[in-house]
Amino acid sequence: MRPALDDGHHAWPAVELERAIDAATAALRQAGTRVLASVLDNTPAFVALDMATLRADVVHVPLPLFFTPQQMRHALAAAGVDTLLALPMLAAGWPALPWNPVQVAGETLLQAPLPAAPVTLPPGTAKITFTSGTTGAPKGVCLGADAMQRVARGLAEATAPLGIERHLNALPFAVLLENIAGLMAPLAQGATCVTLPLQALGLSGSSSFDAACFQGVVERHRPHSLILLPQMLRAWCGELQRSGRRAPDSLRLVAVGGAAVGEPLLHAAQALGIPACEGYGLSEGASVQTLNLPGAQRPGSAGRALPHARLRVAADGELEVGGSLFSGYLGDPSPVPPWWPTGDLGHIDADGYVHVRGRRKHVLITSFGRNVSPEWVETALRSHPAVAQAVVFGDGQPALSAVLWPLDPRASEAALQAAVDTANATLPDYARVARWTRARAAFDAASGLSTPNGRPLRAAILRRHADTLDLPAPADTADNPTPATA
Repeated sequence: MRPALDDGHHAWPAVELERAIDAATAALRQAGTRVLASVLDNTPAFVALDMATLRADVVHVPLPLFFTPQQMRHALAAAGVDTLLALPMLAAGWPALPWNPVQVAGETLLQAPLPAAPVTLPPGTAKITFTSGTTGAPKGVCLGADAMQRVARGLAEATAPLGIERHLNALPFAVLLENIAGLMAPLAQGATCVTLPLQALGLSGSSSFDAACFQGVVERHRPHSLILLPQMLRAWCGELQRSGRRAPDSLRLVAVGGAAVGEPLLHAAQALGIPACEGYGLSEGASVQTLNLPGAQRPGSAGRALPHARLRVAADGELEVGGSLFSGYLGDPSPVPPWWPTGDLGHIDADGYVHVRGRRKHVLITSFGRNVSPEWVETALRSHPAVAQAVVFGDGQPALSAVLWPLDPRASEAALQAAVDTANATLPDYARVARWTRARAAFDAASGLSTPNGRPLRAAILRRHADTLDLPAPADTADNPTPATA
């Protein structure tokens, strides 16, 4: 019988994981915990704790390691967290708390009570995931156990023909996509989850990724499936091309989500032996809604609706989802409608494949009255191997402008111009980039040009580069729209 977990040192049979879950469940009940926040790495301790909170009827608030201290404080207060569980090295960030050591799945963690004021949560809330979106203050999305389990079962059903027996957890468990699609779904179909500390995978912070290290991990553990963000896939492809290697032939599915991927990157990945398939989802839909699958994919689309999901297009072109919706936002008593407006524009083709054009709120209207989704143009730009990051502007302007950060900081101006020319050749005249500039810094949290989870802060990027693009700088408040949720 396959083990439930493989942490790189020890294979955990299902019965051993069950004992760890039972022990964590008993400890939560004995402590009287109502809302538990965890700041943990990808280890069996997270797995046991996450399942224990469901059994003990405790609300779990997983906090990503890449959140800033300010974002963590905001989340703890907003969710009414009464117990905090953290890695010992991270507990130092709260020196005034009365920490006590606890054992979870063989790992020593530190636990402390918090003087939290009770917060009214939507009925049935089992987990609160915080999406940093495009603002500094994370937004709490409350999820019920039924919605999360529907997604896990839907994914298990859709991927069953692939015979996945080993899934490598390549994203943080605190990210909802990996928590549900990379943990709950594989375990539901009896697969082994290979749970390694993030640093062992080549991941550090919110945006640092060592693709050579990652390739070594995939070669060593030979998983059948994993989930990546587009920038990780791009870096992995670059490493394979530079080294003349291919991805291990054990791989049957590499699901890619979190942002638009682009056809050229998908084709490049597949040529290198990476069975990359694009998907789409949002926290308000409890993670994944659509997914391309090997043998049933349409590059350039986000795939077809999964068994648990329903999708439709509103009259104004906005995608709406139903079937596995969240319970509500923290601090907002508004009821969740049966169909949730995603904020994304798109269409569903005759074969049921969903095509996402970009965020509704980001649509640019040029001075010639043409509506352009910047994400569409940005995906075309990032599809060139010279470009790592791109942000497009042009609202009220006669033509579009772009800020580009190269994949290789040594890339020449000619290489970036070639990337723009290549992208423009695939775009209609009104969506072509007429002016561009090299970014003065990478789009990351350290530079102040993205959120901690990698979403570009468009207003901040424009302020930093308005002079070179000859565009008006936005007001200081322009970085605080309603957070994106996809």
